[in-house]
Amino acid sequence: MTMRRRVLVVGNLLTGTGSNQSTSEETVAQLREAGWSVIATSSRRDRVLRLADMLLAVVRNRHSVDVAEVSIFSDTAFLWAEATTWALRRFRIPYVATLRGGALPEFARRWPRRVKAVLWGAAIVVSPSPYLQRELAWVRDDIRVVPNAVNAGAYEHRPQRLLRPRMVWLRAFHRMYDPVTAVVALAELLARHPEATLRMVGPDKGDGSLQAVRETALRLGIAERLGLTLGVPKAEVPKVLAEGDVFLNTSLIDNTPVSVIEALAAGLCVISSAVGGVPDLLTDGVDGLLVPPGRPAATAAAVERLLTNPDLAAGLSTNARRKAEMWSWDRVRPLWSGLLADAALGRAAASHETPRVSVERD
Repeated sequence: MTMRRRVLVVGNLLTGTGSNQSTSEETVAQLREAGWSVIATSSRRDRVLRLADMLLAVVRNRHSVDVAEVSIFSDTAFLWAEATTWALRRFRIPYVATLRGGALPEFARRWPRRVKAVLWGAAIVVSPSPYLQRELAWVRDDIRVVPNAVNAGAYEHRPQRLLRPRMVWLRAFHRMYDPVTAVVALAELLARHPEATLRMVGPDKGDGSLQAVRETALRLGIAERLGLTLGVPKAEVPKVLAEGDVFLNTSLIDNTPVSVIEALAAGLCVISSAVGGVPDLLTDGVDGLLVPPGRPAATAAAVERLLTNPDLAAGLSTNARRKAEMWSWDRVRPLWSGLLADAALGRAAASHETPRVSVERD
């Protein structure tokens, strides 16, 4: 096979429609820098049009691409991966399936045959965290871990020690990220630290979470201490992080959030709910603090612990930056390039081989 180094990337490419820059978009840019010719889909916000766009991309490029990379999420988004990977198999285009959603383990337990069809057909399955690798080992026992990456050099590291109660929250306003917990935690801190602030940045996913944040802040009388921004360009994220000393991640479901890695790169002291792949990303007391999900009091107590323990804050900040540098694109980009080349050249396990799986999960 003659390698032309042409790859079709299938994922959410929605920055131009008001969403945060996705991991898929960052991967597209990095693969191009590595010398790949990249065709990317889809930037359509409408779900039906997005699916059509993805399928048309497969059909139009069936003779010209060497390999595809497909993001795998759960629920409705799984339909896009399901249809697209079926088309890729139909045209005998090898693909790398990248596990993205923190809710995938539960989804796979509900729909085992559908998930098996997608993952068994992949030349290689990649997970950004050991969490999904473990949870889906019953489907494929050869899942490879390639961490989510950031351009660590783009984030000015400000070593923390004597913290101010200035907090940053950077996710989408959606119930799975539980933004209200951050607001209630702010209210609890204000009782002891009247100078405390919280800046929340992210697109509105339209499920009522943003409205709940506003109503909660008004009800608690803390609206003036809360700043809301409905998303920022990727290039402005370092500036947003530089405004805070403490980063809050209040997710109820999560995998390996890039926003947390960005906060690590900036040297912020990270407090996160201990869900999904986050305990694989953060070591409690070393480069972050882990708290139970949905517990504003625990989140506030963790902030208070940092405010009163400069040595702990300094250690977390220093170790955070070190960890982020381990996951810089300079290190991760060659891994992606090698994986795609392996898949395209057939050095990975052939998709027709039957993986070793647990029969009880059928």
